[in-house]
Amino acid sequence: MAVQENGVSITPTAPKPRQVLALLALHADRVVSASALIEELWGTTPPRSARTTLQTYVLQLRELIAAALDKDEPRGGTPRTAKDVLVTMPSGYLLASGGTESDVAAFERLSGTGYRAMDAGDFPGAARQLREALALWTGNAFADVQCGEQLEMEIKRLEENRLCALDQRIEADLRLGRHRELLAELTVLVNRYRTHESLHGQFMLALYRSGRRGEALEVYQRLRATLVRDLGLEPSSGLQRMQRSILTAGPETVAAPPAAAKDRLVPTS
Repeated sequence: MAVQENGVSITPTAPKPRQVLALLALHADRVVSASALIEELWGTTPPRSARTTLQTYVLQLRELIAAALDKDEPRGGTPRTAKDVLVTMPSGYLLASGGTESDVAAFERLSGTGYRAMDAGDFPGAARQLREALALWTGNAFADVQCGEQLEMEIKRLEENRLCALDQRIEADLRLGRHRELLAELTVLVNRYRTHESLHGQFMLALYRSGRRGEALEVYQRLRATLVRDLGLEPSSGLQRMQRSILTAGPETVAAPPAAAKDRLVPTS
């Protein structure tokens, strides 16, 4: 996590103030209730001093913000204060973005544009927008933040959104005939997400279109063995149809896996 004000880091090193800032930054320009922050910090058994301690963490964050604001060039008008950036509200606190866009918001905006381009059949535009959205990711969300239940839930949501954007970007690249360029990336992805059916279907298609029919069928067999062993499930009907098509048809008649198919996500540790 990295949060800046006036180009200066205001990210604390202490775990709990860092946790408070993470939740406030994730919901920038929206009120986060004090009760939600307390639950994030201490779960369902907060100490009696929880509200007072939370206020102490807010004061520590404001000290960092104030130090960053002090480096601002003098300008006309009333200068902003730390209380203008981290605002106390009747029910909680609000982190004012000042009109800037977080990486999370930018990712959601770009991926949304990419999805609309996919729906319109603009595969070059979709691939470009989704690639730009995915480039904002530099690792796992909040990897260096101590997380409670709420942040853990948000991390899962963000990872689902990232995987959806990745799936659609690969789909756009397949539509553009970039199957050979995708092989290395898909090799890594199917090993990480061992039961993700859409990624496996895309890998099968990329292999088949690259003239590697036997390997495409091996991918299906490995996926089926994993699904049966780990989840007690057979591959989806769409993936079974793809396997039959690979067995009987030429590459040009094998359809891409349905992008909207519900996937089973079990990443390896």
